[in-house]
Amino acid sequence: MKITLCGSMAFAKEMIIARQEIEKRGHTVFIPEGTEEYANGRVDKNNMGGSEGAQRKMANDLIRKHCQLIAHSDAILVLNYEKKGVENYIGGNSFLEIGYAHIVGKKIFLMNEIPDIELIQQEIEAVRPMIINGDLNLIR
Repeated sequence: MKITLCGSMAFAKEMIIARQEIEKRGHTVFIPEGTEEYANGRVDKNNMGGSEGAQRKMANDLIRKHCQLIAHSDAILVLNYEKKGVENYIGGNSFLEIGYAHIVGKKIFLMNEIPDIELIQQEIEAVRPMIINGDLNLIR
């Protein structure tokens, strides 16, 4: 199976680990462009937000590129861990990617439960993701 990982770049190190573990199970894994740079500290995570983050996404066409990875995959896995006090955090990009994956008919896996974020909770429930609670063996 081909799987594209989604999630906040705050989880870049976790994405690298998840990719390795999923590949051990025989899957092909795609990660967002720049994940290694974030994981290795070559990109300042403090400059990810606001206009600087938006400029980087636009200059490198990152949203479109990641959606192209999703289109060529069988499924997505959203890494949703605690971030800034929000349990099972799913941000704007990941929410967009979940919606895109749903529209193009891909399986949607969440690493953890759907977050208690009123603006997106019902919509995420409506796409019927499979919540794996950290068990990568459930990806099939």
